[in-house]
Amino acid sequence: MKKVILVTGASSGIGLACANALQAKGHAVYGSARDLKRLSSVSFKPIELDVTSDASVKAAIDSIIKAEGKLDVLVNNAGNGVAGPAYAMPVESAKSQFEVNFFGVIRMCGAVLPGMIANKKGLIVNISSLAGLFGLPYQSMYSASKYAIEGYSQSLRMELRNTGVKVTIINPGDFKSDFSQNRSKIPFSIQNEALETEYNAAVAAMEKDESIAPSPESLAKTLCKIVDSSSPSHRYLVGQVGQTIVPTLKAILPGGLFEKLMNDHYGIK
Repeated sequence: MKKVILVTGASSGIGLACANALQAKGHAVYGSARDLKRLSSVSFKPIELDVTSDASVKAAIDSIIKAEGKLDVLVNNAGNGVAGPAYAMPVESAKSQFEVNFFGVIRMCGAVLPGMIANKKGLIVNISSLAGLFGLPYQSMYSASKYAIEGYSQSLRMELRNTGVKVTIINPGDFKSDFSQNRSKIPFSIQNEALETEYNAAVAAMEKDESIAPSPESLAKTLCKIVDSSSPSHRYLVGQVGQTIVPTLKAILPGGLFEKLMNDHYGIK
């Protein structure tokens, strides 16, 4: 059945792949970006939307409802990354990370859920991350913002139990995108050569993983199945087996051993 769907952050990477795949399935798909120039030649309907602005979110949702009469599915994909030492993270940088990755999700859900509840149906898909299930060295604020999405989504799902509105989470591993280029890197601000070397090694490791990551089409296929499902699962881990197995390792390994394995991967010896 054709559904009206909004995918935020649809100008590249996961969002673009998801919007294209949903459009190909025959849905009425709106894909958003802060700058419409980044959506100049797409198959879906482009819409300007800044998830950090209440006014922008309201204007975009109002526009879709006016054109379509409803919104069936919201895919909260817009996000960014901040790399830096947790022990010297400027509060303003932390706030900036949460403003997009977490408060953006709250704004979007707050804008669409009254209508979905009134219609007694709807689907919220929150794109979290595997980093929302375990911390990453020198990506503390990114991990924290995704952890916040985990708690928010679980609470939201329980609250909406009797409304007909479903809530699910996708936890992706690394996929090809502009994430590396767009990541903000906090300058190393303390005098400690050993820690600075580890910081640089960790950033290099994460960028290497991202450079060899698969294309996001497999995640887009998973999303299409979720949209078509009458009873989607609470969570979907999507990515390379070497990454999607990490939450299981965290659950079964002693904490010290798990953290050593993670540190080894990121060059922290």
